[in-house]
Amino acid sequence: MGSTYYQFQTHFFTSADGERRYKVWIGIPKKAAPAAGYPVLYMLDGNAAMARLSEPMLKQMSSEAPPVLVAVGYDTNLPFDVAARSFDYTPAGENLEQDQRMRGRKGGGSAEFRQLLLNEIVPYVEKRAPSNPLKRGIWGHSFGGLFVLDSYYNTTWFHNYFAAAPSLGWANQRIIALAKESDPARLQHKSLYLMEGDGVTEQRKGHSSDLKHEEGQLMQILEHKGGDLHLSRYPGQTHGQILPSSLTDTLRIMSNNQN
Repeated sequence: MGSTYYQFQTHFFTSADGERRYKVWIGIPKKAAPAAGYPVLYMLDGNAAMARLSEPMLKQMSSEAPPVLVAVGYDTNLPFDVAARSFDYTPAGENLEQDQRMRGRKGGGSAEFRQLLLNEIVPYVEKRAPSNPLKRGIWGHSFGGLFVLDSYYNTTWFHNYFAAAPSLGWANQRIIALAKESDPARLQHKSLYLMEGDGVTEQRKGHSSDLKHEEGQLMQILEHKGGDLHLSRYPGQTHGQILPSSLTDTLRIMSNNQN
């Protein structure tokens, strides 16, 4: 991708079991890095995320404090690798493959994917553009939102966690059960942005009728544990439409251009 404001490069990684191949785009601002390092945003479903970046958007970010952009996708020409993301973005648990929501796809690989992300992809990025420890973010939509929540419970490397329309009902609300088990100490000194629809439009498109209840449960659990939570609504938008809207807002937040 050519840009007046960003220099993009790509690199490939392979999963530990050799089953999945990742294409990672790294966008480094052409604007000089701040003394503390750049903000940095990791975007899951990187193929789809890259398709939604535009030159006007990059220009707008560059006028503020532009983040390094890291789009973590798959080695495919499709916007989504459905089987790969179903495994990588979902947490482990008992009988996941028997759950109807799995639709026959293998799940439960989030710990392995997070290890690859933090131990291989992150160091590769940091060598090319050091990041500000207080301005590291990760964004994901749907199953990607599940991974963001799971990472919010389990890692402190990121400071801002953007979970857009996370599939809270997946595997009998597994991600909510994990919230109950999470260590409150690991939720401190970082922020979670929950980016949701109106709880009605998504139902009409076949998503859970319990969205508002699930969302309320999650918020209550995490607030009780002292989490710093921010809820954004996208009224009238379907599950899929929240992807570009939430990504645009995330980019604004990460570049300190929220207005």
